[in-house]
Amino acid sequence: MSINNPSFQGASKPWKALIIGAGIGGLSAGIALRSKGYDVEMIEKDPSWTVYGVGIIQQNNVIRAMHELGVIDDYIGAGYGFDHVKIFAPNGIEVAKVPLPPLVDGYPANAGIARPALQKVLAESAKKAGAAIRLGLTATTISDTGDWVDVRFSDGSEGRYDLVIGADGIYSKTRGDIFPEAPKPEFTGQSVWRYNFDRPAETEGLHVYNGQIGVGLVPMSEQKIYMYVTTPEPGNPHFERSTLAEEMKARVKMACPTLHHFIDDITENEGVVYRPLEWLMLEGDWHKGRIGLLGDAVHSTTPHLGQGAGLAIEDALVLADELSKASSPNEAFKRYRDRRFERCNYIVKKSLAICMGQLGKGPLVDNSEATAESIGVVAKPI
Repeated sequence: MSINNPSFQGASKPWKALIIGAGIGGLSAGIALRSKGYDVEMIEKDPSWTVYGVGIIQQNNVIRAMHELGVIDDYIGAGYGFDHVKIFAPNGIEVAKVPLPPLVDGYPANAGIARPALQKVLAESAKKAGAAIRLGLTATTISDTGDWVDVRFSDGSEGRYDLVIGADGIYSKTRGDIFPEAPKPEFTGQSVWRYNFDRPAETEGLHVYNGQIGVGLVPMSEQKIYMYVTTPEPGNPHFERSTLAEEMKARVKMACPTLHHFIDDITENEGVVYRPLEWLMLEGDWHKGRIGLLGDAVHSTTPHLGQGAGLAIEDALVLADELSKASSPNEAFKRYRDRRFERCNYIVKKSLAICMGQLGKGPLVDNSEATAESIGVVAKPI
């Protein structure tokens, strides 16, 4: 499946779509739908449209997806490509090196990229494709009449659309509107701490350190890496921003000794990104009538397999493909969910199993085996 040809492909049904949420999944959907010729409007509740400044891991299936979106060169140029994952024991001894097979000729297998850089690539591509994006706006009411969807916005304006896509994250208001009885995100008992550092010359791929305090080093440019640290946080505590650097230092000190040299460089509270890890998997429908959901709104995963953003990007491609082939948005949404459920459910549940094993709430999962297995799963066609 490819959508690289930007010519109008949906002339027989020029549907008008509203995408709620202009993050990774929403922007990818905007690009993908515009490539099929659909009229696309997007709204984003954050008036400053900011993302936190650490990085993100993008595996080989994401490289393939970026190629299909037509943004691969800008994307790779903004990040750091690599072709392996090294796994380390809690004492710092390397126990495995997992090769990462590329899925697109001439491009790296995986990439690390700063989230602001990824946002910029996708936002500029969506605007260039012709998607209209409005910031500081939410949908206050969404009414599916059966023939179209009427939407009233927080600024008092109104719009009429053929379909609405909720790409508004794990706390999706759109999900709550159409499925008020849907399960809520569930805290795992674990959290993640992230921070940026200068890149050591030897960090040319993803380094994963096992242990109850799990650590990863991810290159995201020639100059920078980011570190993620997963820690048990019983009771889901709140930390004041003024304490974040010291709190992260204390946790790195409990991790692999070979990483302790990073501690003195954790100096800025504003540079620490702390997030409790929650998960959500919508087992039933992902749509109701002409209103559908995408990305974290239906399958929010913990980061243990590095696939959260990748799944959302793939969602966008599959949904655009199904819309181009279906006779109605309702039909397209159903087929899209049928194509996506098995892969997304696997990633969410396998990531959760790794998390529970680290917390001692389930069997310990071998990271090298889980990584190799997941690479095989996501390498399959979407």
